[in-house]
Amino acid sequence: MQLSSSSWYCNGVKNSTESLMARFIELGATQGTGRVILCSGDWTAANARQLEHDIASLPLSPAERSQSSIDISALRRLDTAGAWVLTQLQRDGAGQATDFIGASPKHAALLSRINTYEPKALPPRHSLNPLLVPFSALGRIIVGIAQDIVAVNATLGHILVALAQTLTLRSPLRLASFVHQFEQIILRAIPIVALISLVVGAIITQQTILQLRNFGAAILIVDLAAILMFREIGVLLAAIMVAGRSGSAITAEIGSMRIREEFDALRVIGVDPYQALLLPRIAALIVGLPLLAFVGSMAGLLGAIIVGQAYGGIPMDTFVLRLRDAMSFTSVAVGLLKAPFMGFLIGLLASVEGMKVQGSSESLGRRTTTSVVKSIFVVIVADGVFAIFFAAIRF
Repeated sequence: MQLSSSSWYCNGVKNSTESLMARFIELGATQGTGRVILCSGDWTAANARQLEHDIASLPLSPAERSQSSIDISALRRLDTAGAWVLTQLQRDGAGQATDFIGASPKHAALLSRINTYEPKALPPRHSLNPLLVPFSALGRIIVGIAQDIVAVNATLGHILVALAQTLTLRSPLRLASFVHQFEQIILRAIPIVALISLVVGAIITQQTILQLRNFGAAILIVDLAAILMFREIGVLLAAIMVAGRSGSAITAEIGSMRIREEFDALRVIGVDPYQALLLPRIAALIVGLPLLAFVGSMAGLLGAIIVGQAYGGIPMDTFVLRLRDAMSFTSVAVGLLKAPFMGFLIGLLASVEGMKVQGSSESLGRRTTTSVVKSIFVVIVADGVFAIFFAAIRF
């Protein structure tokens, strides 16, 4: 076939008026009333940008392009992206061009499939009235809360079913997984919880003793430290530290498993992911958080002893004797009773947020942050509810 003087030569052949560049499309001789557009090379996603540039460089008007034929007999490779570019070339101009010339059976099948999809313009984005923006945000918050309630109840149901199956011996007791999670979540958190509680106990004692000393009642700091650390501060600090340290880790672990579709893989091999992954973590939190709360309370008392001796002149033996009279089983029991519920809430919220991860690192980071914020908020609210309840029953 005789090429015109304006032809583009593909596969790296230099044109007299163009720089050295691989071309995938060229103009052939006139056929009937139109020109022949010759396509060659690899029309794949890797070359899509260059293909679009070459098509835009063709010296044809839209009217001439609409009357041209497209010869694809020299194509080596064609994928979906290349087929889409070809169909767009065929649709350019005033209507459809003639059929493709020289298409192999597999190329013709792909082009026929792609040609069935018509390009659709996205509808213009609806702009909300500025006066309605606060109401729209409020509606989104309400819908989000409702979705969270549904997700929490669904996850809670799965966990309770997994627990019932384990207790009735219909599912194996994963003791090794429980021990591992207990070590990671509880035992390794003891140093940081003890340190934070020691510092907080010392700060509270130092600020309080300065006021009580004005009334000559510095010795009452012993009663205050004993009741406050065991009933409130010890368990609250332990729960907040676990929510920030272990709740985020649980969400990240479960979220990454969701991204890698490990939950689906477990279901395929007949393993309940709630029973294998979530239950050991929540069980470790329920069993271990009372231990952390007790350790934190004792560390806070130690901080109170140190500051009481330094600022209030209270000897250690006097502090201990006064502590024996001020301490009661009720104060210790209140903190130990609240801890398992807080551990369960932390594990449940961390699991729910982990299950919401949707296949991207951005989603994983956002859900991890949300897990920590929600867990700390719920822990503080639960502590307030428990305080009101125990005060109401005079316990």
